[in-house]
Amino acid sequence: MTFKLIGSFASPYVRKVTACLHLKGLDYETDPITAFFGNDEFERLSPLRRIPVLIDGDLAIPDSSAICAYLDEAWPEPPLLPADPKDRARARWLEEYADTRLGDVFIWGLFYQKVVHPLIWGEPGDQARIEKTLAEDVPRELNWLEGQLPESGYFFGERIGIADIAIASFFRNAIYAGVEVDPERWRRLAAFVDRAFAEPCFAATYAFEQAQLSTTPQRRREALEQAGARLTAETLGTREPKRGIMKL
Repeated sequence: MTFKLIGSFASPYVRKVTACLHLKGLDYETDPITAFFGNDEFERLSPLRRIPVLIDGDLAIPDSSAICAYLDEAWPEPPLLPADPKDRARARWLEEYADTRLGDVFIWGLFYQKVVHPLIWGEPGDQARIEKTLAEDVPRELNWLEGQLPESGYFFGERIGIADIAIASFFRNAIYAGVEVDPERWRRLAAFVDRAFAEPCFAATYAFEQAQLSTTPQRRREALEQAGARLTAETLGTREPKRGIMKL
């Protein structure tokens, strides 16, 4: 079985889904559309014009959390949620926290302003919002996460799950926007991000993300096809270079 996944590899919501697909060993092909773009057919599949959309035969699911829940119910091994009901409830909340609060901070406050807006529209983003995000919003969320994480492993043990995947996904976009967690200030969080990014489920799509960010939307498909030829076992497990990083 091969799924079709519509969405940009650089999106944290798409990254969450691809990580879960890789974790479960499920095959998929991609249509690397940019969020809010697309034709009438895309709007039929995703009424809000948002990504990702997963197509499984006659089923189209236009929401990352709904997609991951479907994958976990239909292909339960390895599980994305912990076994204990209380832990499962907390894991679902952490996923929602990532999708909403971290999305607002890292995507709309930083990544969109510093990366997407210039790339798509050819002009700088909102500098005032960037400054406020860096000065107020990012430290607040990093402080909270530092207090929630364990000394080692992941939120609910040694195996990565949906809560870990959802939260870590946004830190890749923070790095793309020039911000990295300072390990001296947020020791547990920095170690958590490093562990998550070293997982094969994240490393498998990194070359595609780089290709998608390195070109205009018009040339994106060509770049992704070229990246596909380079995505070999040698590239898996590599981490992005840290040039131009602002530590917070």
